[in-house]
Amino acid sequence: MMEKILEVKDLRMVYNNTSEEKLVIEKMNLDVEKNEFLCILGASGCGKTTLLRCIAGFEKYEGEILVNGKKCATPGTDRIMVFQDFNQLFPWKTVEKNIQYPLKKQGIKDKAELKRLSDEALKKVKLKGYGHYYPYQLSGGMKQRVAIAKALALKPEIILMDEPFAALDAMTRNKLQDELLTISEEENCTIIFITHNIQEAIVLGTRIMVLSQGGEILIDEKNPISRPVSPSSKGYGELWNQLHEALYKKNKK
Repeated sequence: MMEKILEVKDLRMVYNNTSEEKLVIEKMNLDVEKNEFLCILGASGCGKTTLLRCIAGFEKYEGEILVNGKKCATPGTDRIMVFQDFNQLFPWKTVEKNIQYPLKKQGIKDKAELKRLSDEALKKVKLKGYGHYYPYQLSGGMKQRVAIAKALALKPEIILMDEPFAALDAMTRNKLQDELLTISEEENCTIIFITHNIQEAIVLGTRIMVLSQGGEILIDEKNPISRPVSPSSKGYGELWNQLHEALYKKNKK
């Protein structure tokens, strides 16, 4: 029996500005099981990023969000977010110090322990030996690896990823997809991953969801294709067509 780690109950999110209110999510309900890799597809403005930000505790919302049965309305190290932006690292700190900074905030002061944890995290993302580098010395793909390492070092319950590979070239993107799959399996991570790329969702997700405007869930199903997934995998074409039809036809109405 699978263990439920996240519950989203009657989530409603409205953004207010000086002239009007914008309803982004209307009464969304969602459960996520421990160790799931949930990929979320949807058109711009359908509430994908807003959902992650609510789970992360960055937004005030109506409804309930529970992690392991406990309400979460503020940020916490049990939920760590990895963004698309390459500039999510402190440019004045080395790679090692970037990873160690939130660990220090957690109360870890021992230098040897901090060094061990940062080295361990860098090894997981295949950046062993890069601890003394600064962000400006790294490629975009390497910066994203450091951001993932920073998240892993905190040992969160859930990693929230907002199109982390969208700005990368195809070769780097494919390589990081493979590495993230390995990490998710070795670390038993629960990952919620936003993407606009159908192929990426099929390759990465153990479960795939398609959202429409207002956070309406059009598709929510387990990925029927066994890993590793490629375009030649049995059922790949049928699943791609199903997701494409839901994603584009519904959102164009």
